Amino acid sequence: MMKKQNIILLILVVFLAVFPLYLQKEAEFAGADDQASDMISEINPEYKPWFKNVWEPPSGEVESFLFALQASIGAGFIGYFFGYLKGTKFTR
Repeated sequence: MMKKQNIILLILVVFLAVFPLYLQKEAEFAGADDQASDMISEINPEYKPWFKNVWEPPSGEVESFLFALQASIGAGFIGYFFGYLKGTKFTR
């Protein structure tokens, strides 16, 4: 019974991830930073940023990798923390 439920949930997750991409074939999926800078340029074309980045990643792939690495470290920390709390709860 549990295996069937897991398969149904997996199919549902894949559907929810793929369906929006199929529905909006011609859409551009840009990040919030790009959308914000485009909007600022549209509102005030003479706007100059207050500061520049200390280090600019050499490519978009490196930037995506660093973002994924940051997210995985955070998720690992949160998972470890909750697992630790759950483990200490059962040992008392």
